[in-house]
Amino acid sequence: METNSSRPTKLYGTAMLPLLVFWVLLLLMSLNPGESFDIDPQDKAALLLFGSRAQGPSQSLSAWSGSNCTNWTGVTCSSDGGKVISVNLTSMNLSGDVHPSLCNLSSLESLVLAQNSFTGAIPPCFGSLYSLMTLDLSHNRFGGVLPDAMSRLGNLRELILSWNQDLGGLVPPWIGNFSDKLERLDCSFDSFHGEIPESLLSVKSLTYLNFENNSLGGNLRDFQQSLEILNLRSNSLSGTLPCFAACSGSLSVLNLADNYIVGGIPTCIASLEALTHLNLSHNQLSYKISPRLVFSEKILVLDLSFNNLVGPLPSKIAEVTEKGLILLDLSHNQLSGEIPSKLTELKSLQALFLSHNLLTGEIPSRIGNLTYLQVIDLSNNVLSGSIPLNIVGCFQLLALILNNNNLTGVIQPELDALSGLKILDISNNKISGEIPQTLAGWKSLEIVDLSSNNLSGTLNDAITKWSNLKYLSLARNKFSGNLPSWVFTFQAIRMMDFSGNNFSGFIPDGNFNLSLYYNNRDFARQPGNISLVSMATVGTKVHVVVTGTNEVRLNYDIIAAVGIDLSGNVLHGEIPSGLFGLEGLEYLNLSYNILTGRLPDLEKMHSLKALDLSHNSLSGILEISRSICWKSKLVCGVFNWSLQPGRHASRA
Repeated sequence: METNSSRPTKLYGTAMLPLLVFWVLLLLMSLNPGESFDIDPQDKAALLLFGSRAQGPSQSLSAWSGSNCTNWTGVTCSSDGGKVISVNLTSMNLSGDVHPSLCNLSSLESLVLAQNSFTGAIPPCFGSLYSLMTLDLSHNRFGGVLPDAMSRLGNLRELILSWNQDLGGLVPPWIGNFSDKLERLDCSFDSFHGEIPESLLSVKSLTYLNFENNSLGGNLRDFQQSLEILNLRSNSLSGTLPCFAACSGSLSVLNLADNYIVGGIPTCIASLEALTHLNLSHNQLSYKISPRLVFSEKILVLDLSFNNLVGPLPSKIAEVTEKGLILLDLSHNQLSGEIPSKLTELKSLQALFLSHNLLTGEIPSRIGNLTYLQVIDLSNNVLSGSIPLNIVGCFQLLALILNNNNLTGVIQPELDALSGLKILDISNNKISGEIPQTLAGWKSLEIVDLSSNNLSGTLNDAITKWSNLKYLSLARNKFSGNLPSWVFTFQAIRMMDFSGNNFSGFIPDGNFNLSLYYNNRDFARQPGNISLVSMATVGTKVHVVVTGTNEVRLNYDIIAAVGIDLSGNVLHGEIPSGLFGLEGLEYLNLSYNILTGRLPDLEKMHSLKALDLSHNSLSGILEISRSICWKSKLVCGVFNWSLQPGRHASRA
């Protein structure tokens, strides 16, 4: 019975399938108003006039022909007479002024001209588009002020004017009361100044407000509506932090970074129960962080860096959950005391920045509990003890930055478990011992700074496995022995600094043609008028981006010349001629060695800007043509040399 009864049902479903598909397709066609309607003749004329005046590639609006609305790129028509209800010309490479003929589209509900190069003022006649619900003019070159006629757009829900650097002036007072339907206002990266109008503080419908990177001033005011996103970053706002009580159940993103906000962080900020991103960095906040400032489990990003916060690190700053805080940045403050071990309970943490404070004590031994951690920056503190072996638990670690502390101990062989590491900076500590052979497993390393420690021994072959190296500094340690033949064979190397050690023997006359930077003058970026000291200065700026999937992505910039520094060693013999054939090299320092032989020919070093051969035993005449100085912007005044008695150097 069961078998027989099931068969008719299956056959019935198969037989009905084509008919169901037909009805579904018919329904979808009916939902697309542009599929079967001709464009209104008056609207067609308005669009053709606009298109004829818009400048851009000939093919941009070439599809605007005929009467069928579907043939008109970016245009949507209604089923009632073919009136144009939407124009979307995003990224069409259009430029020039916007012709006011667009204002004749009386039924227009959405106008999007984003990511083009339109110039001139916003046409005042836009104020006659009474049906308009979305107006997006972002990423253009509009200038002037907002025309007052736009205050007649009572149905507007989205006004997006961002990235028009010449658009600004005072924020018009009507901006908060012209539409009781306005939900989104984005004026970021424009040129508005003055105070935030009173009317904008109480638009009940508003959920998104963005004035990032303008010149707004005055005291930061409280908002009286249920905002979800508030971004006032990079302005000149002052005063103290309000509680944003009206947003307590809705505000998810609060970005007030890079202003002049003073005072402490009120504990009521932690009452914003929907808050996921809080950025108060680069202000003038002070006082201690209250132990009662504990954010909910929804907080993902917390950035309080670059302020004047004092006192101890809070032992608890967010509720601990499996999917909680992913970025914590308390760097560049005046926080003191030890790093609380409870911090290692934030198991969802992916980036931890505590640098440039006054922290003491040891790195918590349980830091390896943070298994999602990708970036640790504890630099520029007063931390002591050794690098805890437990840190290998952070197996996803990409950047370990511990420079400028009082760390001791050795580099432990077991650290090779951090096989994904890209950045290692333990410079300016008191770490001793040798570089373990096991660290050959660090094949992803790009930035390595071991300078200013007590490291010793010879260079072993483990370093040759770091094939992605862009910067390597072993300066100011106690390394000895000969420089190995592979020392110049890294293809991506930009700067190599072995200065201030006890390396001896000859400079390897190896293959200098492998490094892309050393052999390509197009990579040279340092300005010409720069001193030898500043050319030798190296910096790495690490920053992270939180993606839409709530994951951290590591980025960094190397601030360094393309160079080689072998100064302050015991190297002898002649300088290999290949070293002076590197067209991309900007900085070369071989001073304070025992090098002999004749001074080199620099004709091939087109990018050279700073050279120091002083305090050696070189002989001969150093010929530097004026053309080389001019072409490479060489710092000729920084040439230094020390010659044997009776020898001389000349400079053209």
